[in-house]
Amino acid sequence: MNSQGLDEFAGWVEDLMRRRGYDIDSPRGGGKSRIADEAGVHRAAVTRLLQRQSMPDLETMRRIAPLLGVSVRDMLIRSGRVTPEELPLAADLLPPTDWQPTMEDFARWLGVPDERMGVFVKVVSQFLEPDTAAEADEPRAEPRRTARD
Repeated sequence: MNSQGLDEFAGWVEDLMRRRGYDIDSPRGGGKSRIADEAGVHRAAVTRLLQRQSMPDLETMRRIAPLLGVSVRDMLIRSGRVTPEELPLAADLLPPTDWQPTMEDFARWLGVPDERMGVFVKVVSQFLEPDTAAEADEPRAEPRRTARD
């Protein structure tokens, strides 16, 4: 990462720290030590970031992010280590709400080869609830009565 990217990231983190009440501006404010203690990271890692000397490692980001009220994903993207496309939100991976997957869709998702698709669908269909339309056409058998009834 270039120095401009580090400077922008550090500025963003500083702003988050101030908003969360960490006194990082006065020499005796204790904000740097407090956040390091609460996150369980070395104070030097916090100091190096705020002095624009180095980017925190993944573990430091993972520990500091919750204290700052942001996700690790946001920290990684803001740091320039990944792009939003490289680390999509789970909701971005979901299919449309009106999508009705077919048995073939599930087979492809499971990696069933095309030449075995028909067998897969036939076998799995045996374990599914019968179609309600087909049930309506078939007469229901009365339950068998036993001597106890």
